[in-house]
Amino acid sequence: MPLALVFGTLTIWMAKVGVDKTTVGLFSAVTLPYALKFLWAPVIDRAPFPVLSRLLGQRRGWTVASQLALMAAIPAMALTDPAASPWMMGLFALLVSFCSASQDIVIDAYRVELLEEKKIGAGASMYIFGYRIGLLIAGAGALNMVGGLGWSVVYFIMAAFILIGLVTILLSREPQHGADEETAARERRVAEYLAQRPNLSGRRAAVLAWLYGAVVSPFVDFMTRPQWLVILLFIVFFKLGDSMAGVMTGYFMVELGFSEAEIGNVGKAICFAATMLGIVIGGWLMAKLGMLWSLWICGGVQMLSNLMFVVQALVGHDMGMLAVAVGVENLVGGMGTAALVAYLSGLCNLAYTATQFALLSAVASIGRTFLAAPAGRLAEMLDWAPYFLVTTLAALPGLALLLWLTVAHRRRAEQLDQGAIGPPSATGG
Repeated sequence: MPLALVFGTLTIWMAKVGVDKTTVGLFSAVTLPYALKFLWAPVIDRAPFPVLSRLLGQRRGWTVASQLALMAAIPAMALTDPAASPWMMGLFALLVSFCSASQDIVIDAYRVELLEEKKIGAGASMYIFGYRIGLLIAGAGALNMVGGLGWSVVYFIMAAFILIGLVTILLSREPQHGADEETAARERRVAEYLAQRPNLSGRRAAVLAWLYGAVVSPFVDFMTRPQWLVILLFIVFFKLGDSMAGVMTGYFMVELGFSEAEIGNVGKAICFAATMLGIVIGGWLMAKLGMLWSLWICGGVQMLSNLMFVVQALVGHDMGMLAVAVGVENLVGGMGTAALVAYLSGLCNLAYTATQFALLSAVASIGRTFLAAPAGRLAEMLDWAPYFLVTTLAALPGLALLLWLTVAHRRRAEQLDQGAIGPPSATGG
């Protein structure tokens, strides 16, 4: 829910009150905490939240803390006029993003720790199911209420909906989490080495050992994997074209003359069913064809779906075409996101669940923040049809990197068949 409130829904609010396209495009940068959440993920991973972690456990305690913060930050957005004070709105939206990204860190860790390896694909599909329900409530649901209630009241209602998540986590159990024997032994060796240094006091050595285990080890562990840099680049570029299209889609529909109710009705009637179908297809592909083939299929159709908005730009204000364009976008969006989340989940070492998944999902959001931020300026320079053609081409680097990983994976599999090396890693590399 919070992502829609600082991204798509906020974009339409700003477009309706006359904020210029360049500013709207730059507002995609308020989602920056989603890209940087790995910086404070080690704290959430291992440090207890005062009182709440003792009462509820590590994962549930941090989740409740982030939800209470969201219930305070979203009303601050409700009380701000984006036309009169766009930068104040940006500040509050940034605060909501930070609290939401913190909630993502701990809930992602909860999910990965709860699932057996064979259930990762199905779990990713259900994760996207819940994610899309949140987008539906804070997107189509909010837009349908604006006409009768106004933007501020709607944002207050969205803040109240966070109570659903709060009650849910209080009724859920704390998962089992901790380091495996190999990881624990490595961290123990580092702690013993530091404790033996004559220039370090006992407390200083203990703090450094904690920092090594919480901050350094997750990154060292990931960088020991084959093709780790290519994997990171692939995660960045896999959804770049989709992100560039998404950051301006709301403004695009408003400029074509669609009302809030029309946009909301399409979302309610078409998008939910299309997304659910996409989730089912994505889960089926992962079960039947494996991870790499699923990424190829989902990445390809995700790129081609942007062409539907090219057609929409040429047709103009046409509800039928809008239903098709938005329906296709949500169908392939459900497929692509489910495949990517399953891929990221499979990359995580369970000893560093929160930190590594935060790092990987943050890397995935770079396309939506840094690389997609100039999208508004690009849309001002081009007509809408050429703009969406450019977003289609922006998906090609991700597919090129996927080709690299596919070739590397096949070479490693051939070496494994010949008995030359150990088993292939979970990275697909």
